[in-house]
Amino acid sequence: MSDILTPNFGESITSATVAAWHKNTGDPVAKGDTLVTLETDKVSTDLEADESGVLEILVPEGAEAPIGAVLGRISPLDGSSAAPPSVPLETREKPASGPYSPVTGAPEQKPEKKTSSPDQTTSGKNGKTGKESSPRFIRKPMSPLRRTIAARLVEAQHQAAILTTFNECDMSSVMELRKQFNAAYRERYGTKLGFMSFFIKAVVKALQEVPQVNARIDGTDIVKNLYYDISIAIGTDKGLVVPVLRDCDRKTLPELELELASLAEKARRGNLSMQDLQGGCFTISNGGTYGSLLSTPILNPPQSGILGMHAIQERPVVRDGQIIARPMMYLALSYDHRLVDGKQAVQFLITVKNAVENPVFEL
Repeated sequence: MSDILTPNFGESITSATVAAWHKNTGDPVAKGDTLVTLETDKVSTDLEADESGVLEILVPEGAEAPIGAVLGRISPLDGSSAAPPSVPLETREKPASGPYSPVTGAPEQKPEKKTSSPDQTTSGKNGKTGKESSPRFIRKPMSPLRRTIAARLVEAQHQAAILTTFNECDMSSVMELRKQFNAAYRERYGTKLGFMSFFIKAVVKALQEVPQVNARIDGTDIVKNLYYDISIAIGTDKGLVVPVLRDCDRKTLPELELELASLAEKARRGNLSMQDLQGGCFTISNGGTYGSLLSTPILNPPQSGILGMHAIQERPVVRDGQIIARPMMYLALSYDHRLVDGKQAVQFLITVKNAVENPVFEL
């Protein structure tokens, strides 16, 4: 018999919420099967079976369990089991909240409180419903990840003087490069040539030319970053996560594309680590993937700037006195006005625009 324990996620994390069990009690499991998804206020992760056997669930979905708590057990398929080792109660880890069974370490189950909407009535005979309509709403607790997203967004609004400046970018050159080199890119590197790597390189160039944006306020000090780790906002089914691409000034476009694809896959699977999420200098968010034409992105604390990309649309523009259609993208730079002046913000955004419109990055 083996116990399924809440793992240690690193400092400052004392508990995790059971987001979903992927098997039921009594189900046979094989070594390597995904058993349960856990969420903390920073990451979401899956636990796999260490051995084959039959699953017994001790902590239900939605319950919070402290680090080291027994979430469930895997018993041998032949039905034999060994008694769990006796652990003195005083040495067991205390739960973060809620009563836990002294025998299993799992939350004690309390009778569920049943509620009915005002337009539901029941007859006493056999408990059958005489009149019953569909529920008007569903209430459920926020996940730790969603609570953290909410708290950080409010923190950004309250602690920084956020201002947004806008511009637009002609995507013709980048789109032509993609059309010209995409097939060779896939064959050589096993990945597509995307737009994001061009914008990452453009942002690095802008951070080098306007270093004030690559800084943050810490109390009464200004901390200037001498490195270029770029956070990329990625939407998942469970919420927005912002993993970090390291040392983007030293990487080629294919290296950035491959690393970004790896992080995006980890985000979708819920396998991002704390290391993946820490230390970014500046954030890029691409709302265009969802069709957004224009937005005002919110800062990712403690960073001082975030670039919003948007949908590409053919629009009439004037070139050499002639009105022509070009694929255009609106760009939005939100910045902390306490640290970054308007002139610097405009200079930063124009540098990004020019770098994308006139790409000279190594392919």
